[in-house]
Amino acid sequence: MAINITMPALSPTMEEGTLAKWNVKPGDKVEPGMVIAEIETDKATMEVEAVDEGVVAKILIEAGSEGVKVNEVIAVLAEEGEDASSIDGPAAGGTNGSAAGTQSSPAVDKVDPPSEAPEGKTGSDGGAEGPKATQASSLQKELASTPTKLADVGAGSDRIKASPLARRIAALRGIDLKSVKGTGPHGRIVRADVEKAQPEAAAKSGGGVPASPDGLILPQVLDDRIYAPDSYELKPLDGMRKTVARRLTQSFMQVPHFPLNVDIRLDKLLAARSGINAAAAEGVKVSVNDMLIKAAALALMDEPDCNASFTDNGIAYHKHANVSVAVAIDGGLITPVIFQAETKGLQTISREMKDLATRARERKLKPQEYTGGTFSISNLGMFGVTSFASIINPPEGMILSVGAGEKRAVVKEDGSIAAATVMTVTLTCDHRVVGGAEGARWLQAFKRYVETPEAMLL
Repeated sequence: MAINITMPALSPTMEEGTLAKWNVKPGDKVEPGMVIAEIETDKATMEVEAVDEGVVAKILIEAGSEGVKVNEVIAVLAEEGEDASSIDGPAAGGTNGSAAGTQSSPAVDKVDPPSEAPEGKTGSDGGAEGPKATQASSLQKELASTPTKLADVGAGSDRIKASPLARRIAALRGIDLKSVKGTGPHGRIVRADVEKAQPEAAAKSGGGVPASPDGLILPQVLDDRIYAPDSYELKPLDGMRKTVARRLTQSFMQVPHFPLNVDIRLDKLLAARSGINAAAAEGVKVSVNDMLIKAAALALMDEPDCNASFTDNGIAYHKHANVSVAVAIDGGLITPVIFQAETKGLQTISREMKDLATRARERKLKPQEYTGGTFSISNLGMFGVTSFASIINPPEGMILSVGAGEKRAVVKEDGSIAAATVMTVTLTCDHRVVGGAEGARWLQAFKRYVETPEAMLL
C-alpha cells in the first residue's frame, strides 16, 4: 500500500512552511533515516528524514512552494513490490512516512489549477501554464495569508451559508458576503459567486478591513486611490514575518500588560566586566548582555512569582530561569534560549549566546533551542535607543527592554552631583500573572545584581 509523506510540524508553533528543496526524485529508493527534503519554517531551515522504506512514486509539492500546511501530503512512496507508475496521488488509506498523521485536504478549501492545459501550451512537466493555471497559482499564494477556517457570517436563521474557500476569498478581497447572492445548493455562496460579485460587493462593503475569527485584523490590499501602483514595491511576506505579525498582534491585543521602568547605574558592572575579561580564558569575552542575562536569571529565582506563565488551567510557576534573548536576523527576529541560566557561569553563558546568535542568523537553530523560554530580554542599547517597551513573547509572563548606557548627572548620597553611566530598563508584565508589586520587586532584585555584580557570586 502506498505511503503518504506529509508536511511535518517541526516546531510547536509551526502551521505552514516552505518546501525549500527535494533531495530525492521519482524513482529513487528511500530508506529510513535518509534526508529527503529541506523545510523552511518561520524560524529555521531543517532537514526531513524518512521513517519508512520505499520508492518515490510521486512528488506532489514542488521545491520552492510556500505556505505548505502542516500535514499536507507532499509526496507518495511505493512499497516494495508495488508499481510506482500506477500511483496517481495520495493514498486514501495509506500509511504515513512523516509520523505526522495521514492528512486528506478538504476539496472545498483547495485551489487547484485546471486539469487540462490550454491548447498548444504545456509546461515541461506536462502541466498547465495558461492564464487559468497562473491565476489559480496566484490566488493560492494570496490565500496563504488568510486563516484556513473563518467564522460564519451571522448566526442562527440569519447565518449566511458560504463555503470555506468563498469565505477566505471574501476576507482577502474585503467583500461583504451579505451583498453576494449564492448559486450553490440551497443558496450557498461558492467561490464563483464571490469572484463574480467582487467589484460590486467590494464597493458596497465600503472598503472595510476584514477580521479573523479571534478579532484580529487581516492584511489589507493596498488601495490604488491612496498609493499609486508605481510608487511602491510589494514584497511578499515570508513565513517568519507572518508568524511574528500574527503572534505579536495576538499578544498585544489579548494579553493585558503594563510597563515598569527604572534607571540603573552601570559603572560597577562595567568595571567588573573588564576584570572578568582580563582573567578569562583566551577567546572568551563576556558582554554586558551576558551579565544582564545572569542578573535576570538570579532575580527570577529571588522572585519566583515572576517566573510564571498564564494558562487556561492555571498559572505555571517555572523551576528554572530559561532566558530568551531577542536576536535580530534578516527578515525578523528570533529568541534563542539560555536554559537554566541561574546555574551557569558567565563564561558558559557567553559561549552559548555567541553560538546561538550565530546559528540564529544562519537560520540553523533547532526548535528546542528557541522555544521553552520563561522570560525574555530585548537589548537595543547598541543602537543608541535609551528607552522602549517590548511586546510580551507568549507564553512568557515578562519581557525586559534594555536601553543604552549613557553618561548622566546623578545625585550622590552626600548631595553632590557626579557623572555616572546609567541605563533605563523597562519591564513589560502580563497582568494576569504578575502584579505591579511583584514586578517592582523583581526590578529591585535585578537592579541590585547589576549595581553590585559581586552579589552574583554569592
